Amino acid sequence: MARFLLTIFLVLVAQHSWANDWQALRAPGAVVLMRHALAPGTGDPAHFDVARCETQRNLDARGRAQAQAIGQILAARSIQFDQVFSSQWCRCRDTAQLLALGQVQEHPALNSFFQNYGAEAAQTQAAMRLVQDNAGKRLLLVTHQVNIRALTGVGARSGEMIVAQLREGRLQVTGRVMIAP
Repeated sequence: MARFLLTIFLVLVAQHSWANDWQALRAPGAVVLMRHALAPGTGDPAHFDVARCETQRNLDARGRAQAQAIGQILAARSIQFDQVFSSQWCRCRDTAQLLALGQVQEHPALNSFFQNYGAEAAQTQAAMRLVQDNAGKRLLLVTHQVNIRALTGVGARSGEMIVAQLREGRLQVTGRVMIAP
């Protein structure tokens, strides 16, 4: 029983050490990689067209509410970004706009490569160039799970923010923030 309780305690401590790290989010030069809010399903339909939202997997009502709530919480905590970039996918763009944290600039380097892993290296390099070109600025990048993992080595849940710093040409994870839907 003691071993079981110790295991539970260690899991909770490990989760807590990354959970809602507001200080990392406030740090100068923070690069925040946010996975789009809740959009049920996986990937996109075969007839996907980046220019037509109706052909894509999109935010549902919970996802829209989640994005708005995250934006309200960040605003209430006076967390601001110098620039907000988004994937061109509608679920990312809608998340970024619903956050209402500033003008959203679409950037193809943040687009998903989930259905084309052959594009991972070039896409990840382009996303790193975007970060490097904006070094020192507080950035919010609304993107996809595969992009976040490629850039940081960690996964993210829908609406989760992975906080990183650009160090020696790489993104080093410094915290995580997850606001439940």
